[in-house]
Amino acid sequence: MDTSLVSALLGAQAGNARVDMAAKFMRMNADSGQAIAQLVDAAAQNAKSLANVATGTGANLDITA
Repeated sequence: MDTSLVSALLGAQAGNARVDMAAKFMRMNADSGQAIAQLVDAAAQNAKSLANVATGTGANLDITA
């Protein structure tokens, strides 16, 4: 085999590996973005449930054991 052909094949394989890694990172970013959106939504739901709590509730909480 000609060395230039071998070199081209090795370069193509390395390029494919880079594309595969880039696709994997893009999927990870999309997944983390979705997880952050779910976390913000859960925090908003929790805040709504605490909206009707009387003023001062929990202000004098003693947590000593």
